[in-house]
Amino acid sequence: MSARTEESASAARFFTESDTRADSFVFPLPEPWWSRPYEYAWCASFAKPDDVVLDAACGISHPFKFHLASVCKETHACDWDGRIMSDPDVYMDIIRDFGKGAAESLMRSGCLNRVRRTQASISAMPYSVRYFDTIFCISVLEHLNTSDLRAALHEFYRTLKPSGKVVLTFDYPTVNLEQFRELADQAGFEIVGGYSDTLPADAIKSDLWGRLYCYRAVLQRRLNV
Repeated sequence: MSARTEESASAARFFTESDTRADSFVFPLPEPWWSRPYEYAWCASFAKPDDVVLDAACGISHPFKFHLASVCKETHACDWDGRIMSDPDVYMDIIRDFGKGAAESLMRSGCLNRVRRTQASISAMPYSVRYFDTIFCISVLEHLNTSDLRAALHEFYRTLKPSGKVVLTFDYPTVNLEQFRELADQAGFEIVGGYSDTLPADAIKSDLWGRLYCYRAVLQRRLNV
């Protein structure tokens, strides 16, 4: 991949209808998960075989952590919900969201056992300094208040290797883009591949909970920090 192509793939912008999507990702994705086909397809492009990775605030049934476990050298996942530590609870949540067949398929694959799970908030994570090559945080920031968002970004910075990246997606306008940029800068990050806050006519959107759009960004440590 050329440097220009890599920058374009990383560029901070809204997801659009022409972007690559994955309607089945480990499991067939439910229709109400309107942004996940795009988010998962994009985020998966940053998962590398030799990397130590984290799915931050991973959710219980959400399949991205299982994909990472099938690709990456070492996969961690954390969530504040204590059910993340219980195999039966994880399987029950998968049955609820995806059906019994999905749970049985995951059980056969052994992927759940390859995910190192921890109950923790992303605003206070238990991981060592400079541990991860890549941190993924998918549709989480919109659920945080400003204080927790600031703390989470500082935790990402603390636990990320100097050459690592944070791969983020989140809902807009729930997350204020200007505030996000300011908090990322304060935490010591810079945005990779350019930045656009222009809302395209073909931006993916949902009206299930009021009009929402989905934004993506990749962060890396500033060299002078």
